[in-house]
Amino acid sequence: MWRALLAAGSIAALTAAAAQGIELRAGKIIIVADGGFSPTKLPQDRNAPIELHGFAKFRTVDGTRPSPLTQLVIEFDKHGAVETRGLPVCTQAKLVATTTARARKNCEGAIVGKGFGSAVVELPEQGPIKASSPLTLFNGPRKHGNPTVLGHAHLDIPAPTTYVVPIEIERIHKGRYGYRTIADFPKIANYYGSPTYGRLTIGRKWTYKGKQLSYVNARCADGRLQARGSVTFKDGSFAKGNFLRPCQIRK
Repeated sequence: MWRALLAAGSIAALTAAAAQGIELRAGKIIIVADGGFSPTKLPQDRNAPIELHGFAKFRTVDGTRPSPLTQLVIEFDKHGAVETRGLPVCTQAKLVATTTARARKNCEGAIVGKGFGSAVVELPEQGPIKASSPLTLFNGPRKHGNPTVLGHAHLDIPAPTTYVVPIEIERIHKGRYGYRTIADFPKIANYYGSPTYGRLTIGRKWTYKGKQLSYVNARCADGRLQARGSVTFKDGSFAKGNFLRPCQIRK
């Protein structure tokens, strides 16, 4: 569930959804996402620092609990980059069995994003229970030479549980797209938990060897930044869509 929430926020924040938002349909599940980046005026021929922000909501046409997410795949615009030189690295060992406050204290220097997620848990013979948690993204160890993030959330309902989610930011060469993330979601509360909302703000600046660096960077090569994603649910429902956000070339 919380892995799903982290990725749900990423749909909006990392892909930079269309100006008026995007609505996708997967069976009876409706996904609404919106987000963007700042500043929107960027150089045409070189990357510049940006901050990403966005949200995603999940609901059904009949008001029942959405089917749990099982996989999310997102491919990102090649006109951008993630920078990690000189940025502290957090490990899973520092986050296991921690509350949000403890996790952020253990790896304060590695935080690259913060947000909030909510969900509904519906156990047998019980009514729906609302649950929520702050979300935190930490710069993680490199994998296959690629940067990673560790998503963290702590849930007290139905029992105190900490979730740590490693996500690899993989380099690809597929035309417009230069990066990909694949998230396979774990079975939470025996699939009785489903995300309903997630939001994230992603961005971090620091100084390394006398130079100011930014975790997320992009350029406005042709007036837009875009991505495409697909999402799969436990009941077999599937949806995919393209995400577009305009930018202006900074002279």
